[in-house]
Amino acid sequence: MKIERVASRFSVTALAALAGVHVAWGLGSSWPLPDREAFSDAVIRRPEAPGAVACHSVACALGAGALLVGGRPKQYLALSRLGAAGVAGVLGVRGLAGFSGRTDLLSPGSASARFRRLDRLVYSPLCLVLGASSAIATVRRHR
Repeated sequence: MKIERVASRFSVTALAALAGVHVAWGLGSSWPLPDREAFSDAVIRRPEAPGAVACHSVACALGAGALLVGGRPKQYLALSRLGAAGVAGVLGVRGLAGFSGRTDLLSPGSASARFRRLDRLVYSPLCLVLGASSAIATVRRHR
């Protein structure tokens, strides 16, 4: 299997799964944490958990990203390629911001010690891997 296919399948699956998790969070789930307070501190570092609109907005963005990285809409390949490149760029910026300890520039208030630790260990590496795989899928598929 070609590397762009593997990268595309990985990116699309991961982005769609993350969209699903955000929908669940928007519906009130705290998974994988025991309660909404722990969830809030680990995910956004604010006293209250993100609301349904915020969670569902992120879910929509992730779902759209999955479609774009997957080469959709096929009838508008230039739009698909531009959108997928945007997905890769946004994920790359988010990953670099987290590693540098500056996620708060992108999401004000994201500064608790727990959030920063998780950001450097989990969130930022995931964003960088997804950004890189999305870029590989996009660039190699459209050559």
